[in-house]
Amino acid sequence: MSTATATARPGRVLADLLPASRTRDIALVLGGAVLTGLAAQIAVPVPGSPVPVTGQTFAALLVGTALGARRGFLSLALYAVAGVAGVPWFAEGGSGSGAVSFGYVLGMLLASAAVGALARRGADRSPLRMAGTMILGEAVIYAVGVPYLALAAHLSLSQAVAAGLTPFLIGDVLKAALAMGALPAAWKLTGRR
Repeated sequence: MSTATATARPGRVLADLLPASRTRDIALVLGGAVLTGLAAQIAVPVPGSPVPVTGQTFAALLVGTALGARRGFLSLALYAVAGVAGVPWFAEGGSGSGAVSFGYVLGMLLASAAVGALARRGADRSPLRMAGTMILGEAVIYAVGVPYLALAAHLSLSQAVAAGLTPFLIGDVLKAALAMGALPAAWKLTGRR
């Protein structure tokens, strides 16, 4: 006797509303990398920290959420590889892997996949779930970025937290609030939930 197993079709993310094609996916991945690179140029130095406040993390999390885990990860991988290869689109026009803040870029790779997977499960459809998704994504970025900062800048873990996490918490709350409205509103505008 055989049993049929029902497989749940994964949910959709915003990018899935566009007609499916390989060209679409390539354009979305490239566009996500470029958006992240442009957002990284919005940088404000933080006194006492080698890490500036940028639009980079917000863009990376939006890319992951809007494109889904696979395309979001590929966008951030393209962003990271091109930046290491010399494209000056890391924070403040930087490139290469030698910056003490490079761990945040690596964290964005994982965070984009995590928030993309959550978005596929509907986490981008309501303000409260979107806020939780963004906070989780930020936590993933810090989980990689802060220890990397400690190692690269020869700081203790508490010094790295003070320089690479604490000054950014208020901005992260503002980013989560912005995302709380933006993505659920985009779904509402499309008429789909």
